[in-house]
Amino acid sequence: MFESLKKKFSRTSEKLEEELIEEAEAEDNLKEESGSRFSFFSFGRKKEEKKEEAEEDDDNLLPQAEEPVEEAQAEEETVEEVPAVEESVEEAPEEVKEEKKSRFWSRSKDDEEEALEEVEEVKEEKKSHFWSRSKDDDKKEESGDEEDSEKAEEEKKSHFWSRSKDKKDDSDDEESSGGIFSFVREKTIQEKHVEDILFELEMELLQGDVAMEVATDVVESVKENLVGKKIKRSNDITEYTYYALKDAVYDIINIPGKSMTEMLEEKKAQGEPLVVMFVGINGTGKTTTIGKLANYYLKKGYTPVIAASDTFRAGAIEQVTHHADNVGVKIIKHQKGSDPAAVAFDAVEHARAQGKELVLIDTAGRMQTNTNLMDEMKKIKRVSKPDLVIFVGDAITGNDATEQARKFNEAIDIDGVILTKADADSKGGASLSIGYVIKKPIMFLGVGQGYDDIMEYDSEWMLNQLFSDDGEIAEEA
Repeated sequence: MFESLKKKFSRTSEKLEEELIEEAEAEDNLKEESGSRFSFFSFGRKKEEKKEEAEEDDDNLLPQAEEPVEEAQAEEETVEEVPAVEESVEEAPEEVKEEKKSRFWSRSKDDEEEALEEVEEVKEEKKSHFWSRSKDDDKKEESGDEEDSEKAEEEKKSHFWSRSKDKKDDSDDEESSGGIFSFVREKTIQEKHVEDILFELEMELLQGDVAMEVATDVVESVKENLVGKKIKRSNDITEYTYYALKDAVYDIINIPGKSMTEMLEEKKAQGEPLVVMFVGINGTGKTTTIGKLANYYLKKGYTPVIAASDTFRAGAIEQVTHHADNVGVKIIKHQKGSDPAAVAFDAVEHARAQGKELVLIDTAGRMQTNTNLMDEMKKIKRVSKPDLVIFVGDAITGNDATEQARKFNEAIDIDGVILTKADADSKGGASLSIGYVIKKPIMFLGVGQGYDDIMEYDSEWMLNQLFSDDGEIAEEA
């Protein structure tokens, strides 16, 4: 899910690291030190793992404190038993006492002599090792073999690049087993370091169906966060790029607004049904989404009713009836060709009369450029007075879905978006762009073909999908 965006973000981090390492090499401002190098995707996860480990340590403090107490108790019991031994010794004949004392002292002397011999042997071995190593080092310095020195330097320089190539080939998100690079003199990220890299990122975002204004804002935000940052080691570059991108994306996808469930509760408290009208073009999965939502809220304890207000398309009434029967909810329908606004009105009145909390109005799919059909949709809105008008778009159509949402918003003022086929969207352009462009929240995501395959949108969940490399769709909390 969103694999294209993940790769683009990680490449930005890698290229900035390469840029700074290469410059530091030329300045003779680079050294390698021991430690683990974080990849882009592992960076955030490693922070979480350390936090979890710290919490586990806190939880284990009490059991650890109990163990010494048990040991102390055992020692006390042993001390109490000593007098009994001494008493038996006193009761023994004098000859036995003298024999025991003699054995004790002779054994102690033998142990002491043996220990001293071992210590002397270790000392001699260490001295020998030290002097032999020092002699070898002296010989190496005296020889002044320039060819070996150049080879060592070349090996050091190539270490970073070979590791970077391996990472690109593997796409592995684990820590590198090699060392990390640090700078002899602290470096500052300058605009010249990020200019070409961020231009390339912007082009790649546009190729990934991200809207122009979104790509531009992401790049500007990342640039603002990175320029001026001071770095001491290569992991710093990964960290700063990771969080700069994450902050930029979060600002894009976090569009404030009430959830459908919250609004449903508010209307229920007022004794009124929540009326939701669905719009969009044909083929985006609008009718199936209505069936999924009916099932979703039915399982939450609400009673939905569906209005079959798509009275023009052949087979539309039969299709929505099929979904209503499958999930077990009431459907209000008229004959084919009847007034769709009248069907919506009847469904709302039925919900009020029967005490049902949710009305889901299906409408005919239409292109946003068809003036007559758009006028008909406006009539349905006037008559049914929906609390929410939701645009249903296909995530894998990318910029087309964003442009459709913009046109529908201009024509009828939509309140939110549902994106279908999000599970099949490798690019992620529509998911990243659509809410930001029209300034309306994404409310649900379709993540499969079954009636249960729908989830309420959560910006934190979305962020984790874009900045993790587990390849799985997280379950809704």
